[in-house]
Amino acid sequence: MILDNGRIHHAAQVKAYLQVHKRLQFVFLPKYSPDLNFEGLWKWLKSDVVHNVFYKKFYHIRINVAAFMNRVNTRPMVVIDRLCIRM
Repeated sequence: MILDNGRIHHAAQVKAYLQVHKRLQFVFLPKYSPDLNFEGLWKWLKSDVVHNVFYKKFYHIRINVAAFMNRVNTRPMVVIDRLCIRM
């Protein structure tokens, strides 16, 4: 899981949880790196997949999130244009 360096992500309870669940690994983004921030991706996903939509079954959400991620992964320049900070 990719995370920012928020203090909550380094809490003792989180570290204890990771010791028990070894399959989960955290990768922390460097501090002060807004160009690597993924918040925009989640906002984009929310607006495209779940905003003003009612899904009767949870797996329908999963299907639509997977389709969104496939679109994102196959069109990297669209992602860069939408999410990157231009200087």
